[in-house]
Amino acid sequence: MEFDAKTALLVLDVQNDFADPSGSLYVQGGDQAIGFINGQIAAAVNGGAKIAYSQDWHPESTPHFQKDGGIWPVHCVADTEGASFHPDLDIAEGALVIKKGVGGEDGYSAFHLRDPVTGEESPTGLADRLRGIESVVVVGLALDYCVKETALDAARLYDTTLMADGTRPVNLEPGDGARAVAEMVSAGVSVT
Repeated sequence: MEFDAKTALLVLDVQNDFADPSGSLYVQGGDQAIGFINGQIAAAVNGGAKIAYSQDWHPESTPHFQKDGGIWPVHCVADTEGASFHPDLDIAEGALVIKKGVGGEDGYSAFHLRDPVTGEESPTGLADRLRGIESVVVVGLALDYCVKETALDAARLYDTTLMADGTRPVNLEPGDGARAVAEMVSAGVSVT
């Protein structure tokens, strides 16, 4: 991938609860994607690209969690070790950080939040902070949720590429990852 000042690299949710095998919502192989992701971060820095990281950053109770009526185990609670970036992930100096789900919303996309009860959507502010960007490269966790939703949103605004080696699926249902890739491709996302 060639990075330049008109490109943004989006690094999604490479947090301990997802990327560490002891995390509460470990994405199988998530830790194995970090080396590839770090390579893309280095290439983006060298090319002068903008870099944005996202983090799930939930309150202790939210309709997003199983204990409160949602589908997910408790994960990435604000200011906990589980919500911290994985220690092997390189954090580029001056990069943007977007925290998702702060108010209990479903924070699947780095571009918008969705109220889990009403379905109402609101922007995260990422698109405003990417003014002047023409293309976006997406990596991170998890392929079939946050990566997919972010890539679909990005494809409406930018030339968007998913780097498959830099992501892994949850696969709640067998084949979810493959279906997510097919949906992104149909929406115009390039997959490399």
